Amino acid sequence: MKLENSLTIPVPPPAAWRVLLDLERIAPCVPGATLTGRDGDRFRGQLKVKLGPIGLLYDGVVTFVSRDEDAGVAVLEATGREKRGNGTAKAIVTCRLVGTDAATDVHVQTDLAITGKPAQFGRGALAEVAGALVAQFANNLRMELAGLK
Repeated sequence: MKLENSLTIPVPPPAAWRVLLDLERIAPCVPGATLTGRDGDRFRGQLKVKLGPIGLLYDGVVTFVSRDEDAGVAVLEATGREKRGNGTAKAIVTCRLVGTDAATDVHVQTDLAITGKPAQFGRGALAEVAGALVAQFANNLRMELAGLK
């Protein structure tokens, strides 16, 4: 399933690029995410998310697939497994940065494959949760960049 989201951050593209590739800095901005370790470009962590009445906790890994600073495109792969179930999630996330001297729009395309209980909810519910997570992430990131956090 493909999901499209976007956010605007209050810094020019070169600064946005550095910030968005600093997973240790931005992970706390992702609702429910915690980094638990790093091995080069492989980041281990957990993601706690609520989907309708179901609370889910995933253990997973995020790796950079590619980074093209000139084009402003980064591709990440995230894989995870439910801690209390047998569901899995895999996402290929493509971030494209387009900006001005004052702000950067980040267009996020996610190709998501999910199994287990969350798969029963369908595209609408997953898209709604993803949109809410991106909106909260964008707000948290704006506060981080403004030094308010």
